[in-house]
Amino acid sequence: MSLGPVVVLAGGVGAARFLRGLVRVVPPEEIVVIGNTGDDMWWHGLYIAPDLDTVTYWLAGLADEARGWGIRGDTFTAQAALAGLSERSWFQLGDRDLATHLYRTGRLTAGVPLHAVTAELAESLGVRSRILPMSDAPIETRLKTDAGDLHFQEYFVREHFRPAVHEIYWTGLDQAQPAPGIAEALSAARLVLIAPSNPSISIGPIVRVPGMRALLAAARSRTVAISPLIAGRAVKGPTVELMRAQGVRPDAFGVADLYREIAAGFVIDTADVALAPSIAGLGYRIAVRATTLDDSDSASQVAAAALALLRQPAAA
Repeated sequence: MSLGPVVVLAGGVGAARFLRGLVRVVPPEEIVVIGNTGDDMWWHGLYIAPDLDTVTYWLAGLADEARGWGIRGDTFTAQAALAGLSERSWFQLGDRDLATHLYRTGRLTAGVPLHAVTAELAESLGVRSRILPMSDAPIETRLKTDAGDLHFQEYFVREHFRPAVHEIYWTGLDQAQPAPGIAEALSAARLVLIAPSNPSISIGPIVRVPGMRALLAAARSRTVAISPLIAGRAVKGPTVELMRAQGVRPDAFGVADLYREIAAGFVIDTADVALAPSIAGLGYRIAVRATTLDDSDSASQVAAAALALLRQPAAA
């Protein structure tokens, strides 16, 4: 009897940096990634899926790892021309990246669902893992801020996450359901991992898709989360600010508390070892490792630690 897949709930760069280590300890073809699509948007007539593309490019070995997004060595000729035609040029698209969006938009317009188009793009780039969007339905992460009601990309890219956030909400969830293949993957999974992604706007939208929380709760005993915070700080991005906006304690304990109904294992950084007893008190098995994920070696060590938690006795 074959083992079930390792399923990973994933945002963008943080998840991608973790996945480059996971594929060194788990055969890539045994991995199923469930990606956040709350960041997706239409831009100059094209459908952009930033988190799905980031994960795809990193797993394909094409990512600009220094920049964190886009394709390594890409050119920006079209972007420069567009800047001369429109004031809406704050979202950067490389020329090879643009080809991805042109292909996706054409296929979606032809009636092909997002999960199928995502699979086509991954296969074309030689990705051996399966990448699924959290839903085929259009879902938007939006924020009420001092600068107005903003799409997440407006807040993150255009405004450089400077405005104070008062509320995070989502549109499109009422009509959404998990993408085809997700229920089966979670049911069969030998392990579910929650990547070290922003719990508010990367993992949060995935869990909020109607029906998803029940699927994850059923797999709780097989689920391990990796904290995205180290000593109360994010490696990159507004994780702390957005957790505060949701009234969540912005440290590893706060993340663990968010996931307590869907995860039984939790990996924290060595800088947070003092929080281990209180996190264990939430019902978790704990692993303590350096979680900066600076390279493939460190990422694979964190991935191995997450897998090893399954072999420990479960907390009460």
